[in-house]
Amino acid sequence: MIELVIEARRRSLGGFEVGRVLPFARRRSVGPFVFFDHMGPVRMAAGVPRSADVRPHPHIGLSTVTYLFSGEMRHQDSVGSDQAIRPGEVNWMTAGRGITHSERFDGAIRDHGGEIHGIQAWVGLPDGLQEIDPAFSHHERESLPTFDDIGGARGRLIAGRAFGAESPVKTWSPMVYIHWSMPAGSRIEPSTDDQERAAYVVEGRVVAGEETYGPGQMLVLAPGAPVSLTAAHDSTVMLIGGAPIGPRLIWWNFVASSQERLDQAKADWKAGRFALPPHDRDEFIPLPED
Repeated sequence: MIELVIEARRRSLGGFEVGRVLPFARRRSVGPFVFFDHMGPVRMAAGVPRSADVRPHPHIGLSTVTYLFSGEMRHQDSVGSDQAIRPGEVNWMTAGRGITHSERFDGAIRDHGGEIHGIQAWVGLPDGLQEIDPAFSHHERESLPTFDDIGGARGRLIAGRAFGAESPVKTWSPMVYIHWSMPAGSRIEPSTDDQERAAYVVEGRVVAGEETYGPGQMLVLAPGAPVSLTAAHDSTVMLIGGAPIGPRLIWWNFVASSQERLDQAKADWKAGRFALPPHDRDEFIPLPED
């Protein structure tokens, strides 16, 4: 039923720490999800220094998916997007052959302070689509389908299809991404198809079989095996999954099927061949030495 339990590892992004879940040594991906970071929760004081922002940096071969439980961030990218994201909304950026973007605390957090809490995931692009044109889309909270009572739990469909609904977020391969709010005693039963799937406990505690799992744990579910997750306390759980896209190499912010493509992306960034966001081009993150 539970194939593997992955514990989030603490990683510093400079201004704050995240819990890094994927990739993991024993599990590089779940379906098309090749990266999964739990941001916060962290309380930030008014006047957050710009050193806490994520400066412009490049991506290839993936889509970034930002989803917040609390707080606000400002996204700017090289296709001209300038978009704030707030709780329950989705920022979906497809890098394709190459894009740059920044994530800053401009707005409510910098002005007044507050809590930042959310998930950033990377979804790898399937074979044949890794070099598509870069693009960005924003989706309001109200546009995402919800499930009001599934075993007593409430769900919001971030991407993909589930329970007869389809998210408006454009995806490039079969997948599912659901935010579950689970009152104590509620239960969810993820589908038993042959796609890969995992449940990440953001808050609270859930019971699967005879074991109880808590915050910062990702439960990789055995394909095709029925599983029931019951909330021991009020809990927040993210369900991810979908069809695998095949092996991928990851170096820094680049995802590719070959070392040659990674090397080309490194050389392009070092030589300044990536365009920067038009309204955020005064600084950038240099190529790491290691």
